[in-house]
Amino acid sequence: MNAIGSEELGALIRAMAQRVAAERDALNRLDAALGDGDHGTSISRAFAAAVEDIEALQEPSLSAIWLTTAKALMNRMGGASGAIFGAFFIKGVASLRDVDRVSNHLMAGALAAGLGSVKARGRAAVGDKTMVDALAPAVAAFEAADDFSAAWAAAATAARKGAESTRDLVARQGRAKFLGERAIGQQDPGATTVALMFEAANDWWKENQA
Repeated sequence: MNAIGSEELGALIRAMAQRVAAERDALNRLDAALGDGDHGTSISRAFAAAVEDIEALQEPSLSAIWLTTAKALMNRMGGASGAIFGAFFIKGVASLRDVDRVSNHLMAGALAAGLGSVKARGRAAVGDKTMVDALAPAVAAFEAADDFSAAWAAAATAARKGAESTRDLVARQGRAKFLGERAIGQQDPGATTVALMFEAANDWWKENQA
């Protein structure tokens, strides 16, 4: 499939929500080493709300689904993490407006716009031990692929590698930065969530669109 519509996009968000919910406790454990220990609970709750809100849409366009996801993450998750995860989705809304189906190249543009917003809002770059360490390589891998199948697969692999790389980093942004070198050895929960999101999308794609 060279392009997806609102039904497929909604299904991808549901797949992400299910994966994050399944890993809620693991994400909480990661966050407990670096923050409040509630990241898994808050983001799984926000994604669940996004799914409910998407299902309630009377006109579930591509941009409406993306915007609804952004609002759920910002409003139901709250705090700095909610604002940053929400910023990722909300910045890509313009790329999906006024189109019925989105190609992998158009989706790559939405993801890249989201990455730019996350970096600006969080003032983070690769190497700072944040979600950017997973998101930046994932978006780059997605952009370089020729079709959706290759894009989701490459992005999932890159995101996981990026998330795992945060174990060796000293945090320069976020609450973990106050731990200094004590944060070394701990994987960033936000980066891990990004990896879960792309892995969920890739798994759904392989099962439904191959």
